[in-house]
Amino acid sequence: MTTVDFITELFCRIDEAMREVPKHPQAHLYPSEVVTLALLFALKGGGERAFYRWLARDYRPLFPRVPERTRLFRLFATHQDWTQRFLAQPTVLGVADSYGVELLHPYREKRRPLPERIGRKGLSNHRWIVGGKLAVVLNQWGLVCGWAAETATVHDSAFQPLIARFATQMVVLADENFARREGNPPTLKVCPRGTWNDRMLVETTFSMLTLICHAKKAIHRAWSSFTMRLAFSVALFNVLVQWDGLSFDEDGCVHRSIAQFSL
Repeated sequence: MTTVDFITELFCRIDEAMREVPKHPQAHLYPSEVVTLALLFALKGGGERAFYRWLARDYRPLFPRVPERTRLFRLFATHQDWTQRFLAQPTVLGVADSYGVELLHPYREKRRPLPERIGRKGLSNHRWIVGGKLAVVLNQWGLVCGWAAETATVHDSAFQPLIARFATQMVVLADENFARREGNPPTLKVCPRGTWNDRMLVETTFSMLTLICHAKKAIHRAWSSFTMRLAFSVALFNVLVQWDGLSFDEDGCVHRSIAQFSL
């Protein structure tokens, strides 16, 4: 599949899912075009300027009415709630974990005053980062049902409201960092290290986001832009994993891959 064929089919799938969203009379782009471009940005990774140069140079005929760069990315940030349409349905069993996103190298932390940077210093995977955290809840098939974002300085237990959304729908497996001394969601299953290897499902998800979408590092300077990147990355993951349908082996385990869509 060529890149043009992939973008065309991606647009068709997004347009089918967003058929009920009306176009503003003064808008140049249809909602499905906005979401398709935002998903391509999440897949391409990197900065806004590099993505816009790539889009304008190679694929402008596919989106002839695309606005200038700053206006386009304001559209992405404004309409990031459209990604809710691409979240998966919960199942009986789920998995939760957090993922650190670097916004600034720790050595450069003091070069920018605190009010001017959205990232905060905290621990992620046993090392210090300056940035934010993405927490996700996956269903048993490895699809994202919900997500939340905070700065890297918060403890993973701050994401308990995300788990509480599914209190009546599924049991969520999580590590000990998600637990508090009291007041834990009733369906939170705290798994000590070395138990419930089903939780490795979420590590595979984070690995694909890192290697294919380059989501481990970002350069956004506004919180709305940062959450926009995360929202469209999560939506993109769900769309691409189900591109040809979920495949199961003889043991009933699902195999997911998005490597073939790397740009």
